[in-house]
Amino acid sequence: MSIVSTPPRANFVADLADPIVGASSLEGLVRPLLELLETVTGLESTYMTTIDRSAGVQHVLYSRNSRRLQIPEGLSVPWSETLCKRAMDEGRSYADDVPERWGDSEAARALGITSYASMPILGAGGEVHGTLCGVSQERVPMRNDADRIMRMFSHLISLQVERDQLMRALHAANEQLAHSAMTDSGTGLPNRRALMDELARRLRHRERDGGHVLIAFIDLDGFKLINDGHGHDVGDQFLAAIAKALAGSLRADDFCARLGGDEFVVLASTQAGAMGQEEALRDRIERATAGRFDLGGGTIDYAGASVGVVTATEGDHEAESQLARADAAMYEIKRARRDAGGYLVSVGSVC
Repeated sequence: MSIVSTPPRANFVADLADPIVGASSLEGLVRPLLELLETVTGLESTYMTTIDRSAGVQHVLYSRNSRRLQIPEGLSVPWSETLCKRAMDEGRSYADDVPERWGDSEAARALGITSYASMPILGAGGEVHGTLCGVSQERVPMRNDADRIMRMFSHLISLQVERDQLMRALHAANEQLAHSAMTDSGTGLPNRRALMDELARRLRHRERDGGHVLIAFIDLDGFKLINDGHGHDVGDQFLAAIAKALAGSLRADDFCARLGGDEFVVLASTQAGAMGQEEALRDRIERATAGRFDLGGGTIDYAGASVGVVTATEGDHEAESQLARADAAMYEIKRARRDAGGYLVSVGSVC
């Protein structure tokens, strides 16, 4: 009985088929393709490049070097001086007479390149992402179907490059969406959702950190007068100015958010046993929210917000209940200010 054996080259292609088909990254695709390209062309070094047109640089991203000639990964060379550019300009994909054809190439002379193959890696719009190349110091005639196979490989790489670009764009878009979902569009501060997440996190971890969580609830007294008297545009500018002032008053571990409307919250963490921290935080916020605020159409002289500060109670991990305590403390401050003569008279007019 005769046994039919599979040619070594067919076995080699079969061995590389699975990693090529299953590749989930550019590197995972390119490395087996470079190995296969070496077999297809007989060239001793194969590599993939990227081209940065704006910087005028070609960069060797991945390479396979099996014999004397070494093309190092990470090598960057001026694009205008490369064999790749010459080949593209001439519409040529293969040359086994490099010393005669491109004898003025310093890089080719230095590396002793005699045979050279190159195929551009093109995007869907025809833009050049890079090149797929092979070189040898020996004269290696072009093998049958080598050009067609290189063209197929470059197309596979192009599809993966564009897939990676799409995934990066989607990732960036998702990050932007996630950021937008946690950010107040009017002030740029974290919003209520971000605040509740951060407060819950601090309440969970305070025992481990051995400290306390301070919650400052801030209400802008007289804000309705500003809105009604000078318009919502001025009111929005004032909210943004207050947000900037609060952000500027924060310490390293503080967290400031806009709860909604004219209400803000600042979270601060303190060491256990520290004295006077509530009063210090309230004073810092009151000073930050008081003074003259320059807006687009003039200025507002503002007496400052009502600020209630509490230390989160031990054993209570509910963010809503802790925030309600700070809200109640703020209303006590607001009532006291009103009884003392009325805070509204300190709200100036837009000049």
